[in-house]
Amino acid sequence: MPGLIGKKIGMTSVFSTDGKNVPCTVIEAGPCVVTQIKTVETDGYEAVQLGFEEKKDKHTTKPEAGHFKKANVAPQRHLVEFKGFEGEFKLGDALTVELFDGTTWVDVIGTSKGKGFQGVVKRHGFGGVGQSTHGQHNRLRHPGSMGASSYPSKVVKGMRMGGRTGGDTVTVQNLEVLKVIPEHNLLLIKGSIPGAKGSIVIINK
Repeated sequence: MPGLIGKKIGMTSVFSTDGKNVPCTVIEAGPCVVTQIKTVETDGYEAVQLGFEEKKDKHTTKPEAGHFKKANVAPQRHLVEFKGFEGEFKLGDALTVELFDGTTWVDVIGTSKGKGFQGVVKRHGFGGVGQSTHGQHNRLRHPGSMGASSYPSKVVKGMRMGGRTGGDTVTVQNLEVLKVIPEHNLLLIKGSIPGAKGSIVIINK
């Protein structure tokens, strides 16, 4: 699906035409430059590689520098491939938020906020002692019984236990585009999207 790379700026709210206060997320979408065009003849599939946010030469590896030099663009911090782009593109072309003019719905891919190691109450919504269903006695937030005894004598794979929470790639589908602000490269999307402020997101049409 065609789309752009963007950065989550934060959340705000706007008034709709019928006077309702609608919460929305502000995304700086683009400008993105074309760094590579993949074709069936050379790569086995068709795709357009876009770059977002320039970075200094000293932070660029030699293979990356050669890649960007071939496209005649400045080194880019983030690279993402998009399939299904319509139209002809050349290396170095810039794509802006105007790509979403007339678009009503988008899918957004982001990395959810990392919360570190968490217990079962926060991670899986266990009820604790007051709603005990897992065999715990007097330990308020512990998981309790984790399986049978003599057979199978092990913790079954997939058992809900404590562990690292968040930091996952999350896709939210069918989000409504409220407004496109081309002069500031901003995209206003209804509701929330995964990730913290300043995190990189991918917006697909």
